[in-house]
Amino acid sequence: MGRKKPSTEQILSNLREAEELLERGLKTGEACRQIGISVQTYYRWRREFGGLKVDHAQRLKDLEEENARLRRAVSDLTLDKLILKEAADGAW
Repeated sequence: MGRKKPSTEQILSNLREAEELLERGLKTGEACRQIGISVQTYYRWRREFGGLKVDHAQRLKDLEEENARLRRAVSDLTLDKLILKEAADGAW
């Protein structure tokens, strides 16, 4: 069974904690081990959320979800259009 994905707030909290540990002189691997994440996860989160505040990160996630919903709607409508075009042409 897979792990539960952390919330945006938890990710930002972990990133802040990692930055504090790095400022104290710990190496990246040691800081990540203390937080309980892998080094790869740390760099991925830093790339995606680095420099964002909680409200900005939440807005980003909301926009990504809205974008995915709109993409699905467009693909459904495109498929419907193609089916209707085929039916109108009598191609089937």
